[in-house]
Amino acid sequence: MKREFFYSSRKLKVIRPFDPWSSPLCTCPLKYSLHPYTGCSHFCLYCYATSYIGRKPSTPKKDFLKNLREDLNYVDKRLVVELSSSSDPYPPVENWLGLTRKALELLASRRIRILITTKGDIVVRDIDILSKTSSAVMITITTLDDNLARKLEPGAPPPSRRLQALERLAQSGIPVGVRIDPILPGLNDDPLMLKELVEAVANAGAKHVVTSTYKMKPDSYKRIIQAFPELKDLYNKLYLRNGEYIHGYRYLPKNIRESLLEPVIAKAIEKGLTAAVCREGLGPKFLKAPSCDGSHLTRQVNLVDPGG
Repeated sequence: MKREFFYSSRKLKVIRPFDPWSSPLCTCPLKYSLHPYTGCSHFCLYCYATSYIGRKPSTPKKDFLKNLREDLNYVDKRLVVELSSSSDPYPPVENWLGLTRKALELLASRRIRILITTKGDIVVRDIDILSKTSSAVMITITTLDDNLARKLEPGAPPPSRRLQALERLAQSGIPVGVRIDPILPGLNDDPLMLKELVEAVANAGAKHVVTSTYKMKPDSYKRIIQAFPELKDLYNKLYLRNGEYIHGYRYLPKNIRESLLEPVIAKAIEKGLTAAVCREGLGPKFLKAPSCDGSHLTRQVNLVDPGG
């Protein structure tokens, strides 16, 4: 079924049909994406979005709430709205602007299904909204090592705080999952450490895990090598000489991608979690979930207006 079937022909202003550059490897279900901010203050070294929007701090979009109110008149309510697929909805500035919170209030008032993807532990502030509507939260945790995370994701909360946020959300009855994404050779790829990470998030209440390997773009490669110069020869070999060029990215060789991702998938299944990979093209062995992105976690609620 074509994606366009569900999408309004009217040009939406801030809610957009999710289409990751028409990637043939994307297995995401039909959904919308919504970004209250442009740019991202987490400044992750591996960020792919900087290749087309640049590297800049989170900035609220002009007339965002006005445009969101208009767009909500035209969206297909059968579809999930994801906040956010590139600019994190919970940067530090959200603490005092509350733009994401206002967006959630609007979405919840229209009974739109909500999927949040974030590294920001500020999300726990909005438990009151999320617990009353059809929602799920995916928290990105790439390592349990706070020191490594500080280098890879200098503007984001440390993994220890993200785990605490995950646990609080789960205890509040909000479905939660984790993105172990990306796995970078020579940094966070140790199989035992990855299994320990899956164990930790499962114990904290996660129900789903999605994982993927680092996909090289020239700008992110430059940042990683500046921070970890000892990896230059390894990355040149794995990505530039032996890797694959797929839909605008340099990928690791397929056999290496499989070997890095398999421990995460296997441990997740062992712990009773659903599990998937993101844009890897590795087949059904690596898709053990109703959805890759966590959309299946969003709780179904009674959509009949009790007042009507």
